[in-house]
Order: sequence, then structure tokens, then C-alpha cells
Amino acid sequence: MALGNCLTMSLNGVLAQLVDVEANVGHGLPGIHVVGQTDTAISESRDRIKTAAFNSHLPWPKTKVVVSMSPASLPKSGSHFDLPIALAILAAQAEADFPSYGSTPSPAQRLQRTLVLGELGLDGSVRPVAGIIPALLAAREQGITTLLVPPGNAAEATLVPDMDVLVASSLKEAFGWACGNRGLPQAGSFSGSLNPTPAAASRLDFSDIAGQSNAKWAAEVAAAGGHHLMMIGPPGSGKSMIASRLPTILPTLTPDQQVETTAIHSLTGTPGEVIERAPFIAPHASVTRAALLGGGSGHPRPGAVSLAHNGVLFLDEASEVAAPVLDGLRAPLEEGHVRLARSRREVTYPARFQLVMAANPCRCAAEDPSKCRCNPHERMNYLSNLSGPLRDRLDMVVTLTGQAATINAEGEEESAVIAERVAAARERAAARWWADGITARTNGEVPSSYLRRKRPAAEAAMVMLSAYLADGEISQRGVDRVLKLSWTLADLAGKAQPDLDEVGRALDLRGSINVGRLAA
Repeated sequence: MALGNCLTMSLNGVLAQLVDVEANVGHGLPGIHVVGQTDTAISESRDRIKTAAFNSHLPWPKTKVVVSMSPASLPKSGSHFDLPIALAILAAQAEADFPSYGSTPSPAQRLQRTLVLGELGLDGSVRPVAGIIPALLAAREQGITTLLVPPGNAAEATLVPDMDVLVASSLKEAFGWACGNRGLPQAGSFSGSLNPTPAAASRLDFSDIAGQSNAKWAAEVAAAGGHHLMMIGPPGSGKSMIASRLPTILPTLTPDQQVETTAIHSLTGTPGEVIERAPFIAPHASVTRAALLGGGSGHPRPGAVSLAHNGVLFLDEASEVAAPVLDGLRAPLEEGHVRLARSRREVTYPARFQLVMAANPCRCAAEDPSKCRCNPHERMNYLSNLSGPLRDRLDMVVTLTGQAATINAEGEEESAVIAERVAAARERAAARWWADGITARTNGEVPSSYLRRKRPAAEAAMVMLSAYLADGEISQRGVDRVLKLSWTLADLAGKAQPDLDEVGRALDLRGSINVGRLAA
């Protein structure tokens, strides 16, 4: 009997749990038997692993092999188990061939405290996998500092500090390192490690937009405070242009945000890319509830709301999105995460994003309201798929008109100029909430109850809001949204507290929350 083992992980959302992979080479007919609640991908890996070892000219057991993955009660899925299973088997075979290594660590001893991740090709090459960052974080918590990763995951592996991350391009390289016969390059010095996300958004700029100064100012306010925005206007008025340029005025992600965001995107099959800027996710109007919120059989995948975490979720043609799909946004907008329940597990994904929606004023989308072919009933019901609770969660509703646009965009403010004002406003807000002991990065994240009790607007402004609330012109949630919006306006203006002016402008920006009436 000869044993070999190494560590890997099992994903649960953006969290990972360490898994101990043990291999035993013993007596019996040749074959690999894997136990420990594994899925189809792991069961199919047996032939893939054996072929990769043969093509790499590595010694393979000619007897019965049992692979156990513990904890046995934990469901395990994914192709990242290929490399750890292969190395555990090869280490066990090495123990059988050479029972004593003397003072030199055996492959099994080297791998015992090493976290290994990687999918194997039939030629023995190591391919990138999802979930590198959650694995790194879980390993660090358990005191594991040595990791073996594929070349395609080297970039994201560098985001977690204080880890010894080694890059193995093939099964032969990985086993050679385990035997002590060769070294492996560090992820930080690996020639292919620096692979930031292609910054397509960097070519976009607010100076491209001619006119629409009110809508662009609303976008600036939204960026400064992390507020949700809806734009209503005819086709070609600039709604999509403004939304797509919103990330260009948002601050660069902090190191912690880069780790969070890259970890989520890694789970969707795009490993190796480091997300450095606020993501911009724009699903089609035909998006399903599962695609928006997340789902799928087996291990649920993150949806658009989670991919937009720390960034912008843009829903164009909001009137065409199914009402049940839109209503699914209500919980993530309030809680900042989404829970996906399955029969065997419940997964939670982060989902703190800025929602930007765009819609035409009516179905005919006439540029001139006097030429609208819709009857009053059709105009009133055009955006009926937006439920009242969802409308109440929108901080701003802005109307765009073709007349507000111009032909010549020369002289328009560049994104860099607007971004400076946004950054300054965010710094004021962050300093204020940090001094108050509130862990909020923007005004939009501050608890509403705290604002009402400790940081209200000026007395006259609060009296005005109370009157609106008493008359039924605004809901309690609407009052909270106006307060947050007024604090952002005060930060942009450099004021210590919002007064009547900021609250009045916040009410104007909030618009008519009965969007159907606004469209009419």
C-alpha cells in the first residue's frame, strides 16, 4: 500500500472550502475509483488523467487506485480536480516505487501542504480553471501558502498577497517540481501573468456626447453617490451613450474590489483577466431571470447582477424586460447580494451595483410628442412592467429630448474632468462616514435609519420632506432616497450639510416616480 495526497478546493459561490485529495495504490485489477460526492466532470476525468500521464511519459500504476476526497459530505464539481488527482496518484506510485527518500522530501510530502488547481489536456498541458481567488483566500485562512496554478490563472493569482504561487504549464512540470527535480516560475514573474481586462471602455468619453447637459449632470451625480438612474427619451437621444460612459467617471477599483470582482468573473469561464475598472454589464432586454440573477443546474453560476458588482448594470429598453425578471432586482438592490437556493446547497453572490435603466417615452417613440400615435391609455401603461416597489428604488428619473442634443460635440467636458469631481465628492462622503463609524463607500450605501437619526438635512428641508410624506407625494423609502441624493449634491458642492436647495434639486432629479405618468 502506498499513499499520496495534496490539497484542492470546492466552490460554494465566491467562497471555497479546502478538499484533501488522497490516492492509494494497492492490490487489485487496474482502474481508478473516485469516492467523495463527485459530479460527472470528476468521474469523466479518470480517462483524461490517465491519458495525460501516458502522453507525458510518467509512471502510472498498473494496479487498483482508490482516490478519496474529503470531507466526503461536501459536494464536489469542476474540472480543476484533474491536476490534484493526477499528482496524488503519481505521488502514491512514487511511494510504492521508492519507499524511502532518506532526508529528501518525497513527492507526497511536498504535495501534502500544497494547494493544486488545474484542468488537464490529453497532451498533459495544464489549462485555466475558475475560482482561483476564492481558493487563494481559503488557503491563506488555513495557513497554506504554496499553490500550484495553470499559466492562464497567473494574473488573478497575483491579486492575493503573501502567497507562494507557482505556475505549472504541464503535468510533467508539476510532478517534476514535486519530485524536487526542477523549479517552477512564480506567478508574479511569469511572462504571461499580466493580463488586465481589455479596456474597451477607455476609448469612450463623455466628450463624445453633444448636448444633453442635464442628463450628463445626472450621470455625474449618480457616479458620485452610487445612485440608481433611469433615463426616458426617444431613440437616438443619447441614453445608451451616457450609460456606457458612466464607468469612465467612476474611480478605479480598490485592491479589495479588484479581488472581489475578478473572483466573480472568474467563475463564469473568463479566468486570467484582472478586473481593474468598474465593470459595465448590459444584458439584452430578453434576459431571463436566471441569466439576470444567476442560476443553472448543479453549481449555480453568477448572473448579470453579480457580474456588475462594484460596477454598472445597464438595462436598455427596460419596457421590453419581463415584469417578473425586473422584480427580481428588488432584493439585490436593497441587500447588495443575491441568494440562489438549490436542493443540495444555497449559494450567495455579491451584487452591489449601480442600476441604470433606459426606455422610450412610449411604444411609437415619436420624437415630437405632438406626433405620438399612442392613445393616453397606451402611454400610461407603457412602463407597467416596472412595479411600484421597483420604481421606488430608483433614485433619479431623467427625461431626454432630441432638442437637448446638438450636432457639434466640440467643447464638451471630458470624462477625466468629471471623474475628478466625482472622486472629490466620494472622498468627502467616505471621510464623513468613516468618522461616524459607518462602513459605506458612497452615500447610496449608508443605512437609511442612520441618515434620518444622525445626518438629516437642514431643518427647513426636513419639514418640507415631512409635508411631502404626509400628503402621500412620496413614500418613506422615497424620503430616504432623497436624503441620500441630497448628501451627494452637498458633497459635489462642497457643503457640510444639505439644505433646502439640495433637497429641492434632489426631488427634481428623483422626478415623477410614476414613470407611466412621466411618459404620458
